[in-house]
Amino acid sequence: MKARFLISTLSEFPILKDPRGNILPELALAGRSNVGKSSLINDLFGEGVAKTSATPGKTQLINFFSIDDKFLVVDLPGYGFAKAPLEEIQKWSKAIDAYINGRPNLKLILLLVDCRRELCQEDITLIEWAKAKEIPLLLILTKTDKLNRSEKDALLKKYPDAIPYTVMKPISRHLVKKRIDEILWD
Repeated sequence: MKARFLISTLSEFPILKDPRGNILPELALAGRSNVGKSSLINDLFGEGVAKTSATPGKTQLINFFSIDDKFLVVDLPGYGFAKAPLEEIQKWSKAIDAYINGRPNLKLILLLVDCRRELCQEDITLIEWAKAKEIPLLLILTKTDKLNRSEKDALLKKYPDAIPYTVMKPISRHLVKKRIDEILWD
């Protein structure tokens, strides 16, 4: 699967169609700032497609990517700590709300959580919203290479449906791609 960047925006959300006129399904990546959303896109769909940074809040717009012209991946700005003025963070929040509440073609949410952190209120709110809207949500535990075996085992016991993810292990990539395919094309 290869990604092609389409647009960065806070207001104009593109709707793409296949050759038959069907609206392409979308999956959105959500999570705190600096959790690894852009890194996951690069790992899954092609290095360098999404801009990454060690500075929280690098993604300041909603970024749309076409994946093999079959579906869209939407990289949402992170919530929580970000090095940006409060006014900007509030703009991102409004844009994210407008996006997730106005997309009938949103078929899957990948919620990324740094495995060394607890779920925050925004994570919990998103999980509850997805359940209410009946939109599948995959919990992706990022940066699992930072844990020892017993820490990872405890985490997977706590979140049995979560997918542990590290860009250092191809099996992580395979598991996420497999789940995406199962959900989008079933």
